[in-house]
Formats: sequence, structure tokens, C-alpha cells
Amino acid sequence: MSAATVTVRVIGAGRAGRSFAKAIDDLVEWDVIDMRGRGVAIDDAAADVDLVVIATPDAVVADVAAAIRPGRAVVAHVAGSLGLDVLAPHDRRAALHPLMSLPDAEIGAERLTGGWFAVAGDPLVADLATALGGRTFEIADDDRALYHAAAAVASNHLVALLGHAQRLGASVGVPADALLALALGSAENAVALGPAAALTGPAARGDEATLVAHREAIGRRAPRELAAYEAMLAEARRLAAMEGDV
Repeated sequence: MSAATVTVRVIGAGRAGRSFAKAIDDLVEWDVIDMRGRGVAIDDAAADVDLVVIATPDAVVADVAAAIRPGRAVVAHVAGSLGLDVLAPHDRRAALHPLMSLPDAEIGAERLTGGWFAVAGDPLVADLATALGGRTFEIADDDRALYHAAAAVASNHLVALLGHAQRLGASVGVPADALLALALGSAENAVALGPAAALTGPAARGDEATLVAHREAIGRRAPRELAAYEAMLAEARRLAAMEGDV
């Protein structure tokens, strides 16, 4: 191991921890010393490495940080909604939130390579993101809850919306794959053009007769889906108005 190698210890053996451990261990000048999961002593975790990455559930990050004796290491968490205050009593603190989902170690490591990261605190975590080929932006502690809400909308709410579309389609025999293909095309348009310019359909063109027909059909055939449809229609109208103001 060269003198320039940055040593890392990962705390947490779940999907996030295993994804980070695999991605970091594949780097030339970074080395994962070990990964400590539930039931393994962590009091000395900061004693012999440069960076400790806490990749545990958000609810226990503060307790984990408090259980680690302060040492020379930077202590960082990967939680999106938490600030640096949860890492007391460590002087060198940081946050490195991957703006992506990490379903398992293999896919997670691939996504961490070249992904987006929200960073704060000690610059060593930005160095790690750069080593992974990633891009970074800074989020202040006071802004992290709103940042995390935006991330939840982009990821979790999008998945929930796809479920809503599939349930509507299933009631009349539309294949789920057909709707997913439509959604992928629309997402690609939004990336290329921006959401407002990419919006199509009856809300974008002001086709009120079609929108009334939608609501009547959903009310008759899938009434439990009507509230979600109305909520998204309101957002589509809002987006259409924004495009009209450009």
C-alpha cells in the first residue's frame, strides 16, 4: 500500500455500506480497511484510518457517531436529511449523500461510480466523490430537509406515480411494460428539454373535455385513484402555465 493511499472504514453492512465498500475498494488510491456491521465494536473505528463512513439507518447515525472515540479520521455520514451536528463529538466531520438508489452492492457500486453527491464539511468526502468519477454540490445543514424532500420526489414519488399509472392501466388491460416504456420516453424528453417544455397531453394543450372524460372514467372504474390523478393534474396545469410564461 502506497503512502498516498487514503484508508477508509465503513460502518454499516447494509445496502449502502456494501455499495460504498465495493466502489471505494475498486479505486487505486483508496483502500477499505474493513466494514463493521451490527454487533461489531466500533469505539476504535477512527483510530487507524483517514475516513470513517457511517452508512447506517438515519435514526442511529448520531448514536453510532457518539460511540466512536474521536481520532484523526474524518467521520462522515451518507444520510440525505441529516446535518453535521449528528457527528458530534468529532472535529473533522462531513456528509456525503449519494443522489441515487442503491438496491444492492453490485448495482450500488456501479451507480456510485460517476454519480451525483451532496457534500458538506471536510473536503475529503469531495475528494472521494471525485475519485469515483462523480459530481458534487454543497448543501448547508439548514437546507438538507428540503433537499432530501426534492430527492424523495424525484425518486420515491416517481416510483409511486408509475404504480398509479399501472393500476389505472391494469383496469382496462394495458400491459405494464407499455406504460413503463412511455414513462421512460417522457423522462428522456424532460432531461433533454426540461420538464415544462417536455410536457404534452391534454393539460398542456388545455383540452378540458378530455380531462373531464378522464375524471369521469376514473371515478366510475377506479375511484381510489381519483385523488392521485387530481393531484398530478394540478401539477401538470402548473407546469403548463410555467411553459406558457417562458
